[in-house]
Amino acid sequence: MQETLTEAGIGIIAFKPLYQGLLTEKYLHGIPEDSRMRDPHYATLHDDSLTKKRLEQVQALNDLAQSRGQSLAQMALAWVLRERDDKVQGITSALIGASRPQQIIENVAALEHLKFTDEELIKIEKLL
Repeated sequence: MQETLTEAGIGIIAFKPLYQGLLTEKYLHGIPEDSRMRDPHYATLHDDSLTKKRLEQVQALNDLAQSRGQSLAQMALAWVLRERDDKVQGITSALIGASRPQQIIENVAALEHLKFTDEELIKIEKLL
């Protein structure tokens, strides 16, 4: 699909690239009391979303991000916006939510390191 959109000159906006905070450090040590997962009125992210397996995946992704010199959020955004050898990008922007200015500053820093090695991409695919 990305190839077709790119050929047509149409970009893609990634919606929820941080999976509503799951791909940040926020949930690495459990569910904070003030999180969306604890809000019964929030329809898309529930406390049962953070299974043991999901938490293990997020922790492994965080380890990979740290080895790249990035936060988990930065790596997730870099992955969405990464430079690709096949020239089929298509993704022109990513919608991020932020509750504090520092989150925006951190997330924009993802643009400083968009390249992934083949080994890193394989690790990410295996984790997903």
